[in-house]
Amino acid sequence: MPRAIWSGALTFGLVNVPVKLFTAVAQKDVQFHMLHGKDGGRIRMKRFCSVEDQEVPYEEIVKGFEVSKERFVTISQEELAALGTKATRTIEIRDFVDLAEIDPIFYESTYYLVPEPTAAKAYRLLVDAMRRSGKVGIASFVLRTRESLCCVRPIEDALALSTMNRADEVVPVSSLDVPPASAPADRELQMAEQLVASLSAPFEPEKYPDVHREQVLALIEKKAAGETIEAPAEEPGPAQVVSLADALSASLAAARRRADETADDHSQRGTRRHPAQAAARTAGAHRARRSGKKRA
Repeated sequence: MPRAIWSGALTFGLVNVPVKLFTAVAQKDVQFHMLHGKDGGRIRMKRFCSVEDQEVPYEEIVKGFEVSKERFVTISQEELAALGTKATRTIEIRDFVDLAEIDPIFYESTYYLVPEPTAAKAYRLLVDAMRRSGKVGIASFVLRTRESLCCVRPIEDALALSTMNRADEVVPVSSLDVPPASAPADRELQMAEQLVASLSAPFEPEKYPDVHREQVLALIEKKAAGETIEAPAEEPGPAQVVSLADALSASLAAARRRADETADDHSQRGTRRHPAQAAARTAGAHRARRSGKKRA
């Protein structure tokens, strides 16, 4: 089991549930180091003072905020600590809201909340109550000296905690320069709806692997084995479509072909299974007849 990064209590009303916080997502990015191309030596980052033009030890570095061009105000750790953000060990649910009301743009990082053994019943009670009501909890807690807004919601038989962006951190759509467009024609809208319906499917995250990461890892493995890597041929770009209606028609036709191919593939798989099933049924019938003769 992974190591807990925080421990405390989840509270709603007067109910107190001791919990531990675990990371819910393990990023799989391929990490590269910076090397000197001539000799393969590691590149080391050093902190230099722009005034003295010399390296500065870490203990002499302070935080500074630029209030105007090249004018900074320095802030010490003691001054930040005195602001009153207490490192409390409580995740206090302030409100319960409908999950559908929260736009995904507000979600940041996700963790799991795991109860202490003595609090398993209260934990399960909260999981079931939120699942049956369709509600999630909006709470706040302090993680690594920073107070975070978060959403607590059930995932299967556990509770997940997602830190959230604040309202003033989300860029409003109204600030975008979206070019105006006339309303689509009824026929175009109907075709677009048909295309959406033809491409609709249950969400299965396993269907969407990180192809680029797999290709990079395969490339690294080949180079480590001494293989010569040749650049792949450039793929042709997408065909130019004259109009939106043409694009919709071509997309619908492609979706239908894909659906027909999938249906044929399923049918062939079923056909391949049928002989075995028929043989099994025939063998069963023979055994039944032989058994009947013996009894007679």
